[in-house]
Amino acid sequence: MSDGCCGTTTTTSTTAAVEIEQVVAHAAPGAPGALPVVVIGAGPVGLAAAAHLAARGLDFLVLEAGQQVGASVAQWAHVRVFSPWRYNIDNAARLLLEADGWSAPDSDWLPTGAELIADYLAPLAKLFGDKVRLGAKVTAISRLGFDRVRSTGRDDVPFLLRLSDGEELRARAVIDASGTYTTPSVLGASGLPAYGEHEAAARIDHALPDVLGEARDTYQGKHTLVVGAGHSAATTLLALAELPDAQITWAIRATNAGRTYGGGEADALPARGALGTRLRAHVDSGRITLVTGFYTHSITENDGQVTVISRDPSGAEQSVTAERIVAATGYRPNHSIASEL
Repeated sequence: MSDGCCGTTTTTSTTAAVEIEQVVAHAAPGAPGALPVVVIGAGPVGLAAAAHLAARGLDFLVLEAGQQVGASVAQWAHVRVFSPWRYNIDNAARLLLEADGWSAPDSDWLPTGAELIADYLAPLAKLFGDKVRLGAKVTAISRLGFDRVRSTGRDDVPFLLRLSDGEELRARAVIDASGTYTTPSVLGASGLPAYGEHEAAARIDHALPDVLGEARDTYQGKHTLVVGAGHSAATTLLALAELPDAQITWAIRATNAGRTYGGGEADALPARGALGTRLRAHVDSGRITLVTGFYTHSITENDGQVTVISRDPSGAEQSVTAERIVAATGYRPNHSIASEL
């Protein structure tokens, strides 16, 4: 398991409190008082928001598209974060849990995604009972009786949420904590898919595959190209380096990897600094081949391999041929459910 993927996974107590106050202040004044605040997403942020709503005595409903709380976290359950427990537990959530007899994990321990769910998110959701609904995917949010081109009076009516099964719910306010994990960024530069990216999808994985676990056979003995300069890329690169017969190429847009290497021993989060230090050592030794100034433009698949061509803003080209690609190019929010707002 590669240590140190992610930073703090929840909002801080202060930030969550401010956001809740803003939500309540802007809640539809004419909406019936019995309507709940609907929180979309039962991950660390969504459940922290629910805790703050509960602390204020406000009715709420959490809608989670997945079949478990922390469904996106479960996708990287094998990864250990580089922020210790003390940064990952929201203060309002802590108070609710401790009142129920829960004991916090060691504040200095670096939890895995699986531990975040088992030791924090699942117990917190259990406190909320049927106020957390699983398998409830929100497909659209609007205002009751109003479309997006009508302005007068829309602030005085409830929000209307439509679910994937056709059910409709009303809310006094909505908090979208659905996150970004299900909408990874494309490989192509300039925010556009690379030519051939869709056709080569079977050979492309997104950030944090379980290289040393379930996906080991996929990468064992293969040449893998990892694209991206973030900590998810670093975590995957370090895992691949533990496979003795794996060939690894790392491509980034920058002219050097200084940002990924981070502060080393001076880093505010020691595990994050160690991540960069270990990665630099693998690059310096030649275990990982670093390619800089790489702007993915096209991908061609042939005879079990993919050739990825970079074309930088000046038009200069370079290429890498590999058998697998890990696109650690980040994530972006999907605002489509709010388009009618």
